[in-house]
Amino acid sequence: MKVVVEADGGSRGNPGPAGYGAVVRDAGTGEVLAERFDGVGVATNNVAEYRGLIEGLRAAAELGAREVAVRMDSKLVVEQMSGRWKVKHPAMQPLALEARELARRFDRVGYEWIPRERNKDADRLANRAMDEQAGITRAEPQQAEPQQAEPQQAEPASQSAPPASWTGAVGTPTRFHLLRHGQTELSVARRYSGRGNPPLTDVGRRQAEAAARRLAKLDGLAAVVTSPLDRARSTAQAVAAATGAELVVHDGLIETDFGAWEGLTFAEAAARDPEVHRTWLGDPSVPPPGGETFDQVHSRVRRVRTELIARYGGADVVVVSHVTPIKSLLRMALDVGPSLLFRLHLDLASLSVAEFYPDGHASVRLINDTSHCV
Repeated sequence: MKVVVEADGGSRGNPGPAGYGAVVRDAGTGEVLAERFDGVGVATNNVAEYRGLIEGLRAAAELGAREVAVRMDSKLVVEQMSGRWKVKHPAMQPLALEARELARRFDRVGYEWIPRERNKDADRLANRAMDEQAGITRAEPQQAEPQQAEPQQAEPASQSAPPASWTGAVGTPTRFHLLRHGQTELSVARRYSGRGNPPLTDVGRRQAEAAARRLAKLDGLAAVVTSPLDRARSTAQAVAAATGAELVVHDGLIETDFGAWEGLTFAEAAARDPEVHRTWLGDPSVPPPGGETFDQVHSRVRRVRTELIARYGGADVVVVSHVTPIKSLLRMALDVGPSLLFRLHLDLASLSVAEFYPDGHASVRLINDTSHCV
């Protein structure tokens, strides 16, 4: 199958709140097969454009395409990916490498520069992503600033809200209190626990109650949003009962699907599929046999974050979930790459706090605090 990938990205401020958009079309009919868009925090136009390319290539791979024609209005990305320009900027080098690694999955990939007026669909999606990231609803999407534009000061969400200390962030943030579920038998045995549904142990229930008592001290929680799996729901129910906040179940907060490794220890999974397991540990685009990639988890959790900010913008929300979704949210707040997944440890019933501002800034205030369990 041959497809066309149209990709774009924009930044309101350059650097500023940024987003990407990508459209995958059937090369013969022009039919839209997939669309991708999301905010990327505070970044430059070039970073956002590379993210659009990467997500477009990823969507094409998931559709089973063998040949890809990439069309973008970014001269820089097209020339760098075609090999005619060197990638000199340190921020661009890992993005270009990621895009090239994705491109190797296809039999053929070509890159073509097109004028902006022929890239309207991808541009529309990029602007939609920037709007949603900022909690803005528009009848007509706002055009992203061109790459040469002078940086613009972001509009504060509230004229009375002061900047957040030295970060320069403005507006009232949506504060996510990220709570990992309590102990289960699989966690005691240190086994991969993804879509399986083990209940909390007695210890796990006590951990949930301890976290609930701590969170009950917060004023004005808007909601307790939880993964649908029992270990998270039971933890969330304790928090909702203690705080009086609304309990909301969101399927997007479910743990990674570990496929054939579900219930296995690290050593058992490595012995069963040594090459795949070794590659999986360093490549977020590689799935366990029959499972889900960390890239896929990151994309769905990013959509959850966007939905929660749109619904509870400026409020405090407790998010009860699992290791990978919580790390993904922290990764977004820190604006770092997937290496965080392998370098950050999160204990059972641990609490982390991340804030997302309407101007695209974010702040991490707490990571892996278990003092309430002592």
